[in-house]
Amino acid sequence: MSPNVDAEIEEISGSDIGADGETVPVGVKLGSTRTVIAVPEDDDTLKIIRTLTCLASYEDPLTGEEQFLYGEEAATEYPDRVQFMLRSGLPEDEDRAELTQQFFEAVIDSYDIPEDSAVVYAIPTIDNPAGLENLQDVIESSSIGGDLIESYPESLCGSIPAFGEDLQAIEEIFVAVNMGSTNLEASAYRRGEQISPFTTGAVTGNEVDRIIANYVEEETQGRVNIDITTAREYKENHADFEDFQPFTDVIQQPGGGSHEFTIERSVMDAVDEYLDDVVEEFANTFLSQLASDNMKLYQLALDRPIALTGGMACIPGIVEEFEARVSEELDREIEAVAADRPDLSATIGAQRIAARLAQVD
Repeated sequence: MSPNVDAEIEEISGSDIGADGETVPVGVKLGSTRTVIAVPEDDDTLKIIRTLTCLASYEDPLTGEEQFLYGEEAATEYPDRVQFMLRSGLPEDEDRAELTQQFFEAVIDSYDIPEDSAVVYAIPTIDNPAGLENLQDVIESSSIGGDLIESYPESLCGSIPAFGEDLQAIEEIFVAVNMGSTNLEASAYRRGEQISPFTTGAVTGNEVDRIIANYVEEETQGRVNIDITTAREYKENHADFEDFQPFTDVIQQPGGGSHEFTIERSVMDAVDEYLDDVVEEFANTFLSQLASDNMKLYQLALDRPIALTGGMACIPGIVEEFEARVSEELDREIEAVAADRPDLSATIGAQRIAARLAQVD
C-alpha cells in the first residue's frame, strides 16, 4: 500500500542513532509550516520524513462522505481551503488539536513509524499554556512512543547538530536563536537548562513571505500579484546573502496569455529587513534581559558560538551576516554557527536525545 501522505524522504548519515536496540528512537518536530520526523534506517543512517503540516477536506462525489488529503497534496490541490493547524506555532483550540492529531496519525500510518519507540518532540518556546496543553494532548494520544515520550525546547534540539556529531551542546553554556516561521525565539542554555527564554511574533519567516508578496507588487508596478505560497518559494529558492541573482518568472493573465517578469530587489529587501529586525530584538531585547537576569551567564555565553536554528537560518550567508551585524551592534567579536541543515536540525537533535534516553532506559 502506497503512502497516503506525500512527503519528501531523505537519508542522512548519523552517529550513535540507536538503530540496533529493541526500542526505536524517533525525533519529531510538529512545525507551523512543516512536520519533520527522523527514524533510524540502520546503524548510521537516518530516514527524514518531511511534509507540510496541513490538511484539506473534500466530498467524495460517489458516496458524499468527507475525505481528506494531507501535506503537499492538500496544499497543491486545495489551496483555497487547506488548513495549516499550527500557524501560530501551537494548536490554539480543541478543533485544531483534533485536526493535528488526525494529520499526525496519517503520517505515522503512511510511513510505518513503530509503536515500540522512544519519541522526543522538539517544541516551541511560547507563553501559551492552553496551546501547549493542546500540543501535549496530541503528543500523548499518538500511536507512537510506546516506550518513552519526552519533549525538549526546539532551540535546544536544533543546537545539538550545530555543535557536532553527538550531544555536546547538552554540556555547554551557549545562546541559541531559533529563526522560525511563526516566532523568533532566543534562549540561553546552561548544561541543558533553559535560561531567560524570549519569544516574539513580530519577526517571523511568515511575515517575510507577506512582505515579499507586497514588494513584488511594488517592484512590478502592480502588474504582478503573487500568493503567500509563491512568496515562500521565492524566499526558499532565491534568497542568498552570498550571491543573490535576479530571477525571472511567468504568470498567466486572467484574460489569457502570459506575463514574464524579473525580480531584482523584492526578495533580498525583505530578508535584509528581517535580519536587521532579528539583530535588533536579539541584541537589544533578549541580551539585555539575559544580562539583567544573570550577568555571569551572559558573559560566558557570548564567549561561545551562538547557535542559529530554524528554517530562516537556511538562507545562504545569513549566519555570517548575523555574526557581522551582531558584532557591530555589540561592538565585540561574535561567532555564530548553524547545522548543515537548520530546517532539519531540531528533529535530528531530538532523535539524538531519544537515542540516548533509550540507552539509559
